[in-house]
Amino acid sequence: MVKILIADKLDQSVVQDLQARENVEIDVKTGLSEDELAKIVGQYDGMIIRSGVTVTAKVLEHPGQLRAIARAGVGVDNVDLTAATKAGVLVMNTPDANTISTAEHAFGMMLSLARYIPQANADTKAGNWNRSKFVGRQLAGKFLGVIGLGRVGRAVAERALAFKMTVLAYDPLFPDETALDGKVCVVRDLDELLTKVDFLTLHAPLTDNTRKMLGAEQFAKMKPSALVINCARGELIDEEALAQAVKDKKIAGAAVDVYSSEPPGKIAMFDVENIVNTCHLGASTKEAQLAVSKEAAQEMLDYLLNGTISGAVNVPGLPPTLTAKDRAYVDLVTRMAALMAPLTGKGIKSVHVAASSTQFDRQLPLLMRTALVHLLGQYLETPLNVINAEVVAASTGIQFSHSSKSSRTAEAERITLEVKGSGYCHQIDGTVTAEGLPMILDIDGYRMQMVPEGVMVIQFNDDEPGVIGMVGTLFGTYKVNIADMTLSRRDNQALMVFKIDAPPPAQVLEQLRNACPPIRIVAPVELPKISGVRVE
Repeated sequence: MVKILIADKLDQSVVQDLQARENVEIDVKTGLSEDELAKIVGQYDGMIIRSGVTVTAKVLEHPGQLRAIARAGVGVDNVDLTAATKAGVLVMNTPDANTISTAEHAFGMMLSLARYIPQANADTKAGNWNRSKFVGRQLAGKFLGVIGLGRVGRAVAERALAFKMTVLAYDPLFPDETALDGKVCVVRDLDELLTKVDFLTLHAPLTDNTRKMLGAEQFAKMKPSALVINCARGELIDEEALAQAVKDKKIAGAAVDVYSSEPPGKIAMFDVENIVNTCHLGASTKEAQLAVSKEAAQEMLDYLLNGTISGAVNVPGLPPTLTAKDRAYVDLVTRMAALMAPLTGKGIKSVHVAASSTQFDRQLPLLMRTALVHLLGQYLETPLNVINAEVVAASTGIQFSHSSKSSRTAEAERITLEVKGSGYCHQIDGTVTAEGLPMILDIDGYRMQMVPEGVMVIQFNDDEPGVIGMVGTLFGTYKVNIADMTLSRRDNQALMVFKIDAPPPAQVLEQLRNACPPIRIVAPVELPKISGVRVE
């Protein structure tokens, strides 16, 4: 049973679907203050929010059992991502669900601004007929500047192209010179974009670099006839400077759907005639409301019930979707780290995950975090997961890294986990078979082919006669059946890995450790059993 707090308004049909699930308990509590939310949030496994809830560091100071926050919408600037990551809380959003609605609203704002639709509506309803007063301009043939080529930015650009506009874009993170099959030219300098465009629409995320990216200096560089549309984030624009620029006719007008504070109260732009204002309606369509609610709920259920991550915003480098093969390699590294963990009793200084091929570059950050979780968990009281593993490791001074190499040989796909500590360096190699089974290929240079599962004992010993018999006799004396054994020899040392039917009694482990020499290291490990073929 998982408990989910719905702290903001969601589509009622989605709430009802969640409430009908047997394995899910739902509480709907909206309008909570920061203190009220902080007091109860630790009682829940997950929380679903929209823009009406702010999840601060104070709210996350005592996260309790909270594992995930799902934002029904795109922006997550109302969540303290640093605090969430430190607490090991996954933050997800729904980047696709309201793309079309937001793009359509931005385009509608552009048309309203260009054709004086709000002003003409009010004037006509007042009993006037001033056609000559509201002579607008057509979009065809005009230059549109798009700041931010994410999902919404691209959707707006597509619609602008259908209106026969010339589209220029500015996005420092976009790697190519053109977008949308060469139809959109990417401009590398924002000032260059500003001087060219007739319309400018913002679709950038709010970051330290984009906050107030448009102010008096930027408006002064635009055409006096230029129109600005903001349906992204209010803080992207200096609102006072925008109002003054329109008032002073530095630019011709603006259409604004978002504000630095919402609701904004009485602000300067409300007194400027040629600024069209709406109340954050970008995603306010029935279709978008249902879609973001459904997607947020599904992301939450997938993570809490199945461990599947999608829409993550505070796990850099995480693949947006995990294939069956991806999951198989995550499982492999989980088992490799569990085998290494009991060999690191003197502490860990560094962890490195290496892949035999660059085809693993997409998965390597996740594989490294997975290794950290299962190596460091034994040392820390802080609950570890792939969200906070790097933060916790860095805070304790542990170095971590990953790498891959370009291989032209027929070498098998292989993952190597190397762990270094005070006076030791352990290394384990593994792969996933064609049937999807994890396979250990090497431990500290001892070659083998061993499927890691069940109750196991790892033993390093001097390679001399009688050791196998001694171990077998000892296990037999305590009625512990050895189901399988892997033996590998190197120089005058040997590595034995026993698979046994039940956890070894403490007396067995104590007697093995006391038999030094010839036995040097004894480490028990218990791993989940494997069933069936897992990769097609």
